[in-house]
Amino acid sequence: MKLEKVNFANHKDVEFIKTLRTRVSEYFKTKNISRYGNAKMVVKSIVMLSLFFVPYILMITGIVIAPLAIYSMWIIMGVGMAGIGMSIMHDANHGAYSKNKVVNKLMGICSDLVGASSTNWKIQHNVLHHTYTNVDGMDEDIDPSGVMRFSPHQKWYRIYKLQHIYAWFFYGVMTLFWVTAKDFRSLYKYKKLGLSINYGKTSKLLIELIAWKKLYYGYILVLPLIFLPVPWWQVILGFLSLHFVCGIILSSIFQLAHVMPDMEYPEIDKTGSLENNWAIHQILTTANYSPKSNILSWFIGGLNFQIEHHLFPNICHVHYKSISKIVKKTAMEFNLPYKSEPTFVMALWNHVKMLKWLGSYQLADVKA
Repeated sequence: MKLEKVNFANHKDVEFIKTLRTRVSEYFKTKNISRYGNAKMVVKSIVMLSLFFVPYILMITGIVIAPLAIYSMWIIMGVGMAGIGMSIMHDANHGAYSKNKVVNKLMGICSDLVGASSTNWKIQHNVLHHTYTNVDGMDEDIDPSGVMRFSPHQKWYRIYKLQHIYAWFFYGVMTLFWVTAKDFRSLYKYKKLGLSINYGKTSKLLIELIAWKKLYYGYILVLPLIFLPVPWWQVILGFLSLHFVCGIILSSIFQLAHVMPDMEYPEIDKTGSLENNWAIHQILTTANYSPKSNILSWFIGGLNFQIEHHLFPNICHVHYKSISKIVKKTAMEFNLPYKSEPTFVMALWNHVKMLKWLGSYQLADVKA
């Protein structure tokens, strides 16, 4: 079983992306700056890693011993884990953190260090999501394994009428599922689809995956169970809370860019093709939010500028806000939408409304 090739109409409307790439390249040339990370990126990396590992060290060394204080350390670690994912490994695994491939590799394995396979992430995110954004059956980011409905082209079940309510539980357990079962399932799936061939033999990938899992569960669960001065169930509760906090943050940030009321969900035609070229496809399936919030943008790795990220995934996120003016201007010149919600709260509310709408309509109703 191999992944079927889907063709974009790359011969159509090519002037938009050609013009945009020229203008963005000129921006970096004029400013005499690199498209990769800078000193700000290094400082942020230190902060995010500290948010995760400093609370852990405080617990494991016995500096923090009160049960409530220990629990608060787990919560902070959940925030740090999300920060590592959004602000470090995301850029690194896109090859945008540094022009040095070794640095990208090292920073990219921060994902493995906190429990999630960087190899599987690259395939799911870089290959499938960034290529086939919002295409049902191709983009795994809108495939919640049947527990929710993220596309109007997916089969409808009556339970989905409540998905705008129960979605938050599944968002919360997302990373927990990832570090336990999903990585192993994905490795098997990507082998069958022929997607993991460029990363080495499956046996090698499996050995690496098991080694990373042993390291992760060894320091995140076994050592706390041995050394923390609290009952075992409080350690388990802290571990689950860490993942719930991280999952809620990550899901909220990423879903606001694609599962929204004004997003398009392109379908593959009978010839195995999509209607638009790749760049316009990204414009139609991606949205920004809260563009004026510097604090939010700093913490989430510029992922409120998802349009810029999808069009230029090889540019570090520290530059997204600056090039967003260029992207918006160029899109308007070519009569293309540039979708952006003014605030995070408004974007979150519209995401909830989209979940409710997707849960209320059957496929036949949508196509009628």
